Amino acid sequence: MDNILERAARAGNISELYTLIERDGNVLKRFDEVEFVNTPLHIAVDEGCIEFAMEIMSLKPSFARKLNHQGLSPIHLAVEKGNQEMALRLIETDNDLVRVRGKNGVTPLHYICEVGTHDGLLDTFLKTCPDSIRDVTTPNCTALHIATENNRLDALQVLTRTLRKKDYCWEVVNRKDKNGNTALHIAARNYQPEMVKVLLNCRANKHATNQHGLTALDVAQNRNSRESITVLRGCFIPRVSNFNHKLEKQIDKYVTKASLLIFHDMDNISGDDRSALLVILGLLLTAAYQASLSPPGGVWQGDSSSNSVTTRIDERKLPGSIGTSVMGQSFFLIFYILTYVVFIVTFFLTLALLKPFPHGFRTALQVLLAFLLHASTNQYLP
Repeated sequence: MDNILERAARAGNISELYTLIERDGNVLKRFDEVEFVNTPLHIAVDEGCIEFAMEIMSLKPSFARKLNHQGLSPIHLAVEKGNQEMALRLIETDNDLVRVRGKNGVTPLHYICEVGTHDGLLDTFLKTCPDSIRDVTTPNCTALHIATENNRLDALQVLTRTLRKKDYCWEVVNRKDKNGNTALHIAARNYQPEMVKVLLNCRANKHATNQHGLTALDVAQNRNSRESITVLRGCFIPRVSNFNHKLEKQIDKYVTKASLLIFHDMDNISGDDRSALLVILGLLLTAAYQASLSPPGGVWQGDSSSNSVTTRIDERKLPGSIGTSVMGQSFFLIFYILTYVVFIVTFFLTLALLKPFPHGFRTALQVLLAFLLHASTNQYLP
């Protein structure tokens, strides 16, 4: 690097920067030609020269993703220095800088979990780029692993508070590192009962085993961590819960495969075709719903029998209970199942055409479908 440019970056001298640019218009371009380099942005961040750093960012945004010889980007340096304002200004320019991978695949979010939260900076990173919590390092460690390994209870509490609101909570909290350890294993190994409690409250799987076949409770017992053992034993539930989750994952796996087959290339449908399909699907939904309300033959009434012969109800017992289908039970069950399948498939096809979904829509939909299934089963099955 030019000595004058380096001095300007360290002093935060913007005027000197433009003097150099007047002399040589490619003075900053040369840094793009080197894979790993200490750019003027790295130096400005390291020295805390915010205005100079922002000027460089406006001229060469690519510098924000460059790694120096230590495998650190400018935002990594800002976190390392504890310069919260610098870090915030950088992510205001580019939110995805939170996910820049440095040495060993460590992102700035991981880095915060290692060195501390820096007065709400971790919260800001998660709000700015929520999915960054899913990123893993080269050894397959999540931010939860790193916070637990470094005994950062404050960081772990912030992470789990955010994670509990996500659909992928179970996936992240039970992610295993290269040794098969979850964050819960590490908390049990490091004599951290409070961390164990925090992770359990975030749906950590107590039955997960590492490469040695040990659960978190086994690890705590090997370490004679009495408080962790008490916490884990107090919350230990039968293996059936783990079996249920495995069954749920298998069902989800096959449903996902089926969805990919059904919805393949649906996003490429033109606007006119999409509108026409929505009309057709709407008619199918209406027909299926109406058929479920009024099955063929109707239902038994309380004021008449099935034939036209005048007969008192108390003299002849009705073939079916009042309010049940006139059709036989087996025929009605077949009719109901087919109608229900048509309704559900049509419903999901309609949803697929209405993508993208707003945040939280998936969870709300699951709850509504559960109520629909319960209500329809109780109402229509004879």
